[in-house]
Amino acid sequence: MASNGAGSGLDRRLLLKMAAGGLAAPALATARRPPNIIIVLADDLGYGDLSSQGSRLIATPNLDRLARQGVRMTDFYASANVCTPSRAGLLTGRYPIRTGLAHQVIQANDRNGLPTSEITLAKALQPDYATALIGKWHLGHVAPYWPPTVHGFDLFFGLPYSHDMKPLGLFNSEPGVELTREDVDFPRLTERFFDRGLRFIETNRDRPFFLTLALSAPHISLDPHPDHAGHSRAAAYGDVVQEVDARVGQLVARLKALGLDRDTLLIFTSDNGPWFEGSAGPLRDRKGGAGWDGGYRVPMIAWAPGRLPAGKTRTAIGMNFDLFPTCLALAGKPLPPGVTIDGRNLWDVWTRGAASPHDQLILFDNEKVAAIRTDRWKYVGRSYYRSLDLPLSRLGANLLFDVREDPAEAYNLAAAHPDVMRDMRGRFDAARAGFEPLGVRQQPDRLPGAGQ
Repeated sequence: MASNGAGSGLDRRLLLKMAAGGLAAPALATARRPPNIIIVLADDLGYGDLSSQGSRLIATPNLDRLARQGVRMTDFYASANVCTPSRAGLLTGRYPIRTGLAHQVIQANDRNGLPTSEITLAKALQPDYATALIGKWHLGHVAPYWPPTVHGFDLFFGLPYSHDMKPLGLFNSEPGVELTREDVDFPRLTERFFDRGLRFIETNRDRPFFLTLALSAPHISLDPHPDHAGHSRAAAYGDVVQEVDARVGQLVARLKALGLDRDTLLIFTSDNGPWFEGSAGPLRDRKGGAGWDGGYRVPMIAWAPGRLPAGKTRTAIGMNFDLFPTCLALAGKPLPPGVTIDGRNLWDVWTRGAASPHDQLILFDNEKVAAIRTDRWKYVGRSYYRSLDLPLSRLGANLLFDVREDPAEAYNLAAAHPDVMRDMRGRFDAARAGFEPLGVRQQPDRLPGAGQ
């Protein structure tokens, strides 16, 4: 075949240099430009709600294809078991207790929010990236925390908080445009979010962009789109999840049509475990359940053709706050100076199957340390029973689980592994001493029978 001129020669010389330097071919893609970054964040999607995660009742062919073409993490955690703190952790790379948002979720009448002093991923990527948050915010809906454009997003189109809260409106905020509000068409909300996201992508196709598609689905209330209603064996919940799957398929198709697929990192995950509906798969408990994995462990798929290998499953532990340093490193950006970042770069885990950069992960229930997870072991120190918030560790109930063998956390191995038990209890006590004083509520443990 004939050469097409100097550009072809330049490409050959670059390839020869790469070969001489031991660089793999995917480095050529990385060298082109910093990648676009898209995070699709489902709301209350359970660990077992995708067919690639074992669901028998919900069909998710597009997300399954994404997993086959990318990397799936089996032991990936949200940074909280409820919405507001989990989103704070993802966007800042920090345990939510450091941001003052670890306690419960922001309600419609609340006046708190994510401090503007916090460096979000969007803020850290500016000005080199166009940035947008489309969907649910839930990190403060009054000044100075609102709108999300004060936190580094050039564009916001979405909801101030969960769509079951009132009063509710769909807001639009972008440079040079006054903040506007419209009524919410609930069955078409997911469609609106993806449509606006696709417009943002097309507008910024010639420069790097960062898009967070923070969906309201499948959080209740469940209002399936007319085109998807009645299609799933899992009723309305499944209909809503299957629409999300279809919209992700449309997103990937558009990236390919625009020639952006090999310049884009797409991440799909959830903000916490399932609530009243949905499946936690083999895991114990659900959203809001203190200490147990069902409230924290979530699906995580990373897709980046030419950068990430296809069809890999990684069992290393990770958390949503790891996306902050991972994305910054991929964008060639430093971590913000003078800020404690708890997240770690997962790129070597994704690309090479390296061990987790974390020695442990801390699971919080509100502002209390609820559990410690290491690669193999899990220590649970908090749970609920009826109206009781039980500080199990103070009641002598030392619960140790081998979560590799027993993901349901069904069998306590504390007596069988006393050395491990001492180590994990020491980690738990150290985490309590180090983090709980940072809480804004400072609520003491309430022991059963102690004056309740």
